[in-house]
Amino acid sequence: VQLQASGGGLVQAGESRRLSCSASGRGFVNYSVAWFRQAPGQEREFVSAVKYGVGTTYYSDFVKGRFTISRDNDKKTVYLQMNSLQPEDTAVYYCAAASCLHDHYHSLERYYNFWGQGTQVTVSS
Repeated sequence: VQLQASGGGLVQAGESRRLSCSASGRGFVNYSVAWFRQAPGQEREFVSAVKYGVGTTYYSDFVKGRFTISRDNDKKTVYLQMNSLQPEDTAVYYCAAASCLHDHYHSLERYYNFWGQGTQVTVSS
């Protein structure tokens, strides 16, 4: 599967932004999809994931309550709705996919074998 992330840009603190991760290829419904982000000078970190099949969602503590992940299997797209953005949310956001990923591994990037190119989100104060 190939992934393309989009929707990044420059926003003011407190505003919202929605990222999209569009997939091509077969069997999208069988892939768990996650968002990771990497700020300048920092390691890439897990943000959120949505499981294949039942669509269970997972969030890191620092976005819980502000970000919402969802998927539309017909459109082969996963969305990340980001509300109440803060300057510390500034990063390149990557989407990644893994086939039939076990719940235990949803936040571990080494288990994701398909990655999008990343989209920059900049939050100004």
